[in-house]
Amino acid sequence: MELSSARHAFITGGASGIGLGIADALAERGLSVTVADINRQSLDSVIASRGAGFCGVSLDVRDRKAWAAAKATSEDTFGPVDILVNNAGIGFNGRDVVDMDPETFDNLVAIDLTGVFNGVSAFGGDMRARGYGHIVNTASVMGLTAGAPGRGAYSAAKSAVIALSEALRSEMAPHGVGVSVLCPGLVMSNLDRNTTELGGQVEDVSHIKGTGNIGMEPATAGAYVVRGIAQNLPYIVTHPHYLDYVEKRMESIRASVDASTPIP
Repeated sequence: MELSSARHAFITGGASGIGLGIADALAERGLSVTVADINRQSLDSVIASRGAGFCGVSLDVRDRKAWAAAKATSEDTFGPVDILVNNAGIGFNGRDVVDMDPETFDNLVAIDLTGVFNGVSAFGGDMRARGYGHIVNTASVMGLTAGAPGRGAYSAAKSAVIALSEALRSEMAPHGVGVSVLCPGLVMSNLDRNTTELGGQVEDVSHIKGTGNIGMEPATAGAYVVRGIAQNLPYIVTHPHYLDYVEKRMESIRASVDASTPIP
């Protein structure tokens, strides 16, 4: 996408973490930005600290009626949305799949996966009709590797976001609309707080190397996303070292295929 032609970006989970990093990065490229977030306090703080190029809307991505209202407010303010970033999400709780509360599983899927679909449903048709736009869906490196214990539900939802984005990309490409799926590693954010506030449970990840204050700065993640949009990349991977795990997964698939060759 030629970013100089884009005018308006709509970003969910945009009041903190990766979402805010993307919002600031796109604003620096001259776009007006609608920041959508469920946390009203964070939203008000962001809008107060930015300028007239920012608009804030309250949004629970599970609520389709709220999506319609948020879309109307944003487009009344800044016009049609050229870039949609479905970024809102909650994290994993470290429990094995068989030990996970069904309600917690349902809530995670509703936010991390169905919330992405709701955004595509709200804005994608208009982009296709105009023949212009770009959609970024936030998944995770765990959607690419999906083998870590205690993260099964989260990885399942994020893997589904990747699959949805791959299909959406092929569907939208003939109409001039780009689609990228963002697969970040650890980024400094309010994910834990947002997870608990939205009814999820959070794992203590202090034992994992690279957690705490060692995560990537949101501004850096935002720069990756802006580059990915400009180049219409199918995948935006912020932490390339995770590709080693992807290679191991592919090796396992290849070995399984070899083992499943027809038996004489």
